Amino acid sequence: MIEKSITDTSAMPLSPEALAGLGGGEIAYLRTIRSEDVPRLFPQAPQIAPGLTLFTLHAADGTPIMLTDSREAALANASEHE
Repeated sequence: MIEKSITDTSAMPLSPEALAGLGGGEIAYLRTIRSEDVPRLFPQAPQIAPGLTLFTLHAADGTPIMLTDSREAALANASEHE
């Protein structure tokens, strides 16, 4: 019989600095957002019609990097800037 133990793997809170350092600038993630959220994430962006589904690329620390209307474009940009 194989015995397995369960270990508490509760995540320890990371500081923003520690989170920013994860992956040495090599980790990013993609999010789907509504156009109504654009001004909060990208204050410099022009006004966009409400009700659109858009895609954002974010650094590991949550910093928005890119906004696009194409999931494929966001993934291509992430791959291009590995």
